[in-house]
Amino acid sequence: MNRNIEFEELGQRDYKEIWEYQEKLFQGILDQKIANRREGTSKATKNHLLFVEHPHVYTLGKSGDMSHLLINEEQLGLKNATFYKINRGGDITYHGPGQIVGYPILDLENFFSDIHKYLRLLEETIILTLEEYGIKAGRSKGETGVWLDSDTPFARKICAMGVRASRWVTMHGFAFNVNTDLGYFDNIIPCGIKGKAVTSLNVELGVKEVPVEEVKQKIKKHFSALFEAELVPPTP
Repeated sequence: MNRNIEFEELGQRDYKEIWEYQEKLFQGILDQKIANRREGTSKATKNHLLFVEHPHVYTLGKSGDMSHLLINEEQLGLKNATFYKINRGGDITYHGPGQIVGYPILDLENFFSDIHKYLRLLEETIILTLEEYGIKAGRSKGETGVWLDSDTPFARKICAMGVRASRWVTMHGFAFNVNTDLGYFDNIIPCGIKGKAVTSLNVELGVKEVPVEEVKQKIKKHFSALFEAELVPPTP
């Protein structure tokens, strides 16, 4: 089992470009697994973790409802935003500046064969990161992601999640609102959940901006510990 995870910091990049890059990495792992089974070999499969920030974009999961996008194509243009239907689970969400988007592309057979556990560990990564800022976060029953005050009328989501998995290989991941312009969420019904708010780390801390690099280091620390993995530089 290969518990090394090749980490890449990609900066701000177009959503479609990184979606295609994810697909390439995802397919590379699948191809190796298929070759191992066909040829009776046991060559190690790779694991990846990508951090990226996207320009304004809305994405709709394969089971999502198009009516949860509340603006039309012309209005998208006026807001300098794009829209994609994609192949992850979940409904509609927003990505944009000030948000840390993490894409773990893992062969879970290097770790454990349990999608439910995988999602819970992703949530726990963000929950532990928020704890370092004095924020108590948790889960909302039946709703993937990380929430604050989930069992109260003041429930608000701070991190959305949606994944795709095939042959225990994952792609897509989480979107953690750090210094995000929350006004962009007004144009959708986030994750298809009505009547619940969205928040960000800087709003919860009552500050204009939280140092993003500092947050990333905390996420990486907790991700590595929870998955009992080592983040390493990417190989050519």
